[in-house]
Amino acid sequence: MTREHAYKLRDLLHKASTSLSDEDALEAVELFPVWQTDTDYWQGDRVRDPVDGLLYKLIIETPEGHPHHSQSDWPPRLVPAVWVRVDNPAEEWPEWRQPQGAHDAYAANAKVSHNGKHWVNTYGDGNIWEPGVYGWEVV
Repeated sequence: MTREHAYKLRDLLHKASTSLSDEDALEAVELFPVWQTDTDYWQGDRVRDPVDGLLYKLIIETPEGHPHHSQSDWPPRLVPAVWVRVDNPAEEWPEWRQPQGAHDAYAANAKVSHNGKHWVNTYGDGNIWEPGVYGWEVV
């Protein structure tokens, strides 16, 4: 295989990976680029965090023709208002994380793990509270 052919295949794999569902993307995390500083990203882009290796999706709206430009002090794992971790929907008790707004608040009956316990959301849709504070029941 020539180097030129390898680059074409890489580009095709990248194009194909953008059409994967989040669940399928988690099966092939290696297809997604590692997040880099000084790089333009668009809403819906998925990247691997360079430290934890997990998959993240850009959730902020990018105005038409204007991408989100990455900064060294805003890696995906540290700015949940910009990047959301892509979780496996098949995982029954994913680790709880603090919602940043309505877009990632917990739905009614959501299940999470937190501080070594399993919790179920009893508040209803839009729960933003930490388990043990309000709106969650230990199972």
